[in-house]
Amino acid sequence: MSKRVLFFLAAVLTAGILCGCGAKPAPPASSAAGGEERMQVVAVNFPCYDFARAVCGDAADVTMLLPPGVESHSYEPTPKDILKVQSCDLFVCVGGESEAWLDTILQSVDHPVRTLKMIDCVKPLAEETVEGMESHEEPEAGGTVDYDEHVWTAPANAVEITQAIGREMEALDAENASAYRANTAAYVSQLRQLDADFKSFFATVSNKTVIFGDRFPLRYFVEEYGLTYYAAFPGCSTQTEPSAATIAFLIDKLKAEHLSTVYYIEFSNHLVADSIAEATGAKTALFHSCHNVSQADMDAGATYLTLMEKNLETLKATMK
Repeated sequence: MSKRVLFFLAAVLTAGILCGCGAKPAPPASSAAGGEERMQVVAVNFPCYDFARAVCGDAADVTMLLPPGVESHSYEPTPKDILKVQSCDLFVCVGGESEAWLDTILQSVDHPVRTLKMIDCVKPLAEETVEGMESHEEPEAGGTVDYDEHVWTAPANAVEITQAIGREMEALDAENASAYRANTAAYVSQLRQLDADFKSFFATVSNKTVIFGDRFPLRYFVEEYGLTYYAAFPGCSTQTEPSAATIAFLIDKLKAEHLSTVYYIEFSNHLVADSIAEATGAKTALFHSCHNVSQADMDAGATYLTLMEKNLETLKATMK
């Protein structure tokens, strides 16, 4: 964990001590006198937030920690964020290596924080480095497996995660259980239709290869639909400048596969994709991983469904 997170955590713990001898963190909102306050759900990033708000509807309040427009891999919690996590009724997070800071926060309080990790809701896939990709540090022999954290990118996984959140909310708030159940069923129906739409489209595509001049956080997506991919970096890479060999490989692969488009992800400067496109005469196109959204998108009512539907339209326009 970074020094900054340690500093924030120390500040929060110190604040608790200064509030009085034996003072405890605030209990979940639902446990207030009379149980009249609404359930409070805190989500780390946009997928967690979107699935939770779809389930909760008007029955509970859902807060997203990651501010709109912020690159998720550079996020560090503020003291206010930490207090939100400590006092919520349900905390929804990704659960991967990049959230190691959460364990320290959750272990620092003297009451359990009910937590749902998206990665525990599905069958996780190990991180991988494919041909031509900038290599990253491989685990030592006998070490633990690093799993790809971007589990939500496959709509079938989004179904499993949404259903898991629904079960949690029903257990936490029996009074509104029927509302959570209905909301979950409605959203799952839309997610399954989205999955079916992707399957129908890919059944018509002869060349199922995609090339990303960017990080690649879409392994669950390509595994679900049987696609082959090449990319500049792994999904959680902090690198931004690939080697000349990597760019040359992707240029050659684009030409060999007779592909018309090189993709990039949200909040990217897409310089690598632009370089590949310039060298091949290809187009560039955004494929949104749904990791986070801009403030403008948030204000316009963006959801996981609308973003993925836009991705489908992009693929229809660029793949044959």
